[in-house]
Amino acid sequence: MTTETAAGVRRRGRVALIDLVGDVNAAAADNLDHAWAEATADGPDAVVLNFAGTGYINSTGIALIVGLLAKARAGGLPIRAFGLSPHYREIFEITRLADFLAITGDEDSAVGAAPRDADSAMGTTGGTSYG
Repeated sequence: MTTETAAGVRRRGRVALIDLVGDVNAAAADNLDHAWAEATADGPDAVVLNFAGTGYINSTGIALIVGLLAKARAGGLPIRAFGLSPHYREIFEITRLADFLAITGDEDSAVGAAPRDADSAMGTTGGTSYG
């Protein structure tokens, strides 16, 4: 069974979070692109990917994540992740994705790992959902 991915964007201080819900596969491409554009529009200090609501990530989904990493790197933007299941955390390590984004155990750690965020308010603000 395939579940379409929704990608919601919200803020904690100067950090943008993209909350992924559903399967990350080819069908997620447009929603991820829209979420990335919104998340990076105001020049955040970092972007955090929340995989807690993700059920399945296939090879195309991995390629989409690599694309986000490339965009982040081109813009000099740190990218972090949390909420990966042990299985997908291992896949990120085996495929060396973990070499290019910090994987943390929870949202507070991911947000706290972002540079320059200590000087910002840590309140959660609203956002937009795609999907």
